[in-house]
Amino acid sequence: MKTIIQSIRLVLVITVLTGVLYPLTVTLIAHVAFPKQADGSLIVDGGKIAGSSLLAQKFEADKYFWPRPSGADYATVSSGATNKGPTSVDLVKAVADRRKALGDSAPVDMLTTSASGLDPHISPEAARFQVARVAAARKLSKEAVDELVRKAVEPPQFGLFGEPRVNVLALNRALDQLH
Repeated sequence: MKTIIQSIRLVLVITVLTGVLYPLTVTLIAHVAFPKQADGSLIVDGGKIAGSSLLAQKFEADKYFWPRPSGADYATVSSGATNKGPTSVDLVKAVADRRKALGDSAPVDMLTTSASGLDPHISPEAARFQVARVAAARKLSKEAVDELVRKAVEPPQFGLFGEPRVNVLALNRALDQLH
């Protein structure tokens, strides 16, 4: 009986330490050291949350730059890849449908979904591909919109990791501020 009581006490102590104190400590440190990131990298505009710089949003209007397609329709709860391989008939059809809608010169990241389904970035090529449509819809010069894209290109992280990229939400917000 003594061993059972000691075991129960140990489970309770470990549960409190690892299930309560550790997460609270890490959360507190994160909020002190990285407050913006700890709160989800939210973008606040006029007291309202406009979105997160870490999550793609669905933009469908021609006056906005579109993010990569999402296998989860940009839903955070069911985010994830479609897990369809190159031999999948569904994947081949989806890419062909997107190619038909966007044209043969569409960059690959405008034809395929991201691994998370919520990738907030597109390639600079995908952004430049959309310049003519966005400029026409907003009655702006292609040069003005292209300049916004040029300014929105983020370099690889630390100059080493990843590829140049464009955050779609940040670009669309800059576009809205032109007017």
